[in-house]
Amino acid sequence: MSTCTHFEELEIWKRARALVFDVYKSFNHAKDYGFKDQIQRAAVSIMNNIAEGFERESNKDFLNFLRIAKGSCGEVRSMLYAAEDLGYLSSNSAEEMRKEATVLIRQIQALRNYLLSNS
Repeated sequence: MSTCTHFEELEIWKRARALVFDVYKSFNHAKDYGFKDQIQRAAVSIMNNIAEGFERESNKDFLNFLRIAKGSCGEVRSMLYAAEDLGYLSSNSAEEMRKEATVLIRQIQALRNYLLSNS
């Protein structure tokens, strides 16, 4: 397990929380409720899967939940392309959020690699 005692101490959880804030803020006034709901759910899924996996107190479970969180992060990144293409976000805003999602994906994978090497 990680050296952290609470999931709130994890850098990836903090970064996921910030991404949730950015997604909610960016789509707060969106009229495409289906799109808005999907991207918001995917963003929250990242943060919650990191927390749930951590709290399972098992490397095997944590690895699985991190895999799911990474997938949800990819979904958010993909939807940000659609948001840009549909004019829901400016190119600059979409690109900045995609960069954040990409960093988060790398960090989730790094933690997975660490856990795998210490199992």
